[in-house]
Order: sequence, then structure tokens, then C-alpha cells
Amino acid sequence: MSHEKPDYDCCPSLRTIAMPADANANGDIFGGWLLAQMDLAGSVIATQAAKTRTATVGIEAMKFNLPVFVGDEVSFYCTTLRIGTTSITIHIESWARGRLDETARKVTEGNFTYVAIDENRRPVPIVRAKA
Repeated sequence: MSHEKPDYDCCPSLRTIAMPADANANGDIFGGWLLAQMDLAGSVIATQAAKTRTATVGIEAMKFNLPVFVGDEVSFYCTTLRIGTTSITIHIESWARGRLDETARKVTEGNFTYVAIDENRRPVPIVRAKA
């Protein structure tokens, strides 16, 4: 399943290389490793939007399309779907590219929800800039 890479206004929120320690016995990258990287990528965007600490409170619509292999460069692109009173939902797509490949392939996607929190880890309102 190869699609056209999204044309986002900015760079990926995270880019990393899949390493041998991240692989299972078959040589494929663990889905849990990929999920953790997606969570990190989304947290960058959520924290910038909330202008405070955030914590992951939910993951929905997670879909693993294709495997990721050792040595692949994996880029994570984020789109903010919704900003609520205390929470932010972000759609995250993961695109992998082999070390010598020129074309990336979409490998996973999902919707992650983060909540803005204070120093006591309690939800706080997200202050939005006035237009």
C-alpha cells in the first residue's frame, strides 16, 4: 500500500531510524515501538498547542498497513483534528523509507488524544490565542 506522502506545511514532527534492538525475531519492527514513536511525535504537537505539559489519554483508529524493517527511516506527520477544553486529538501518519529508497510508504496511522495537565498532573484548560 503505497500512497503519495502528505504535503504538510512543515517537516515531520519526528524522524528516526528503526534499529535492530527494535525488531522481533522475524526482523520486523515491533508494533509497540512504532506506537511509542507515534506517541512522541503527537506529544510534540499537543504540547506546543496546549503550551503546557500533556499526557496521552487515548488512541483510536490505529491501523498498521505495512511492516517497518531494520534500517528504515520513519517519519511521523501530524494533523490536529480537534482542540477541546482540556484535550487535543491528533491524527498521526507514519511513513517509512528504506535506506536506499527514494519513495516512502505509509505504514501506520491513528488518532491520539492528549490532555493538558498541570504540575500535579491534573487537567487544565487549553488557552487558545484570540483571533
